[in-house]
Order: sequence, then structure tokens, then C-alpha cells
Amino acid sequence: QVQLVESGGGLVEAGGSLRLSCAASGRTFSSYAMGWFRQAPGKERRFVAAIARSDDTTRYADSVKGRFTISRDNAKNTIYLQMNSLKPEDTAVYYCTAGTWVLGIVPNYWGQGTQVTVSS
Repeated sequence: QVQLVESGGGLVEAGGSLRLSCAASGRTFSSYAMGWFRQAPGKERRFVAAIARSDDTTRYADSVKGRFTISRDNAKNTIYLQMNSLKPEDTAVYYCTAGTWVLGIVPNYWGQGTQVTVSS
């Protein structure tokens, strides 16, 4: 079992940056692949980025490649999502997830989400 708490969301103008954090409880953090999904109003939750548990292999949605960077600090039980060049279409609730890695993340646990709003 792992509990996830996201932080770092907020309101930013288009072109700006935000860094999301996700702190995980438990002593087995390093055994999980980690990732971020997002859900805009009236839309399905969609994959954003993921990082494998050990070799830092990463995956990104095409819509965020080159703008977002996912990273993890196993010593702090935390992952990050650095978001640059933000666009209004990035507005969504961002969810942290922990799971397994099969050519990408298979989510098992979810955080409560943090709101990101990008104004035009």
C-alpha cells in the first residue's frame, strides 16, 4: 500500500512554469513506477508522463514532450513534474500515480490531485 500527496498546482499565465511534487508514504517507494495523469473538465483522465522504478526510463504524452520533465528522488520518496511553456490546454487536475512498468506505467494507486490552471 502507498499513499500519494500532490502539491505545487496553481494559477499561471500561458508561457509560464510550475513544478508539481508528489510525496509517497511507505518504505517501498523505489519499487514502484511513478507517473502523472491529468483530467480536464468534462474529459477523461489522460496519461502525461511516467518514470520507471530503477533506471529512470521515462515516457511522455506527445502533447507535453519537450515541455514537461518527470523526475524522481528515491531518497525523498518524491517525484516531480517540471512543466514549462504552459498552455491553456494544460489546464486540468493533475494526479500522481504509483504502479508497475510494462512498456509504460500501469497505475495501481492514485493521489487526490492538484489543480493547474493556465490563463491565456
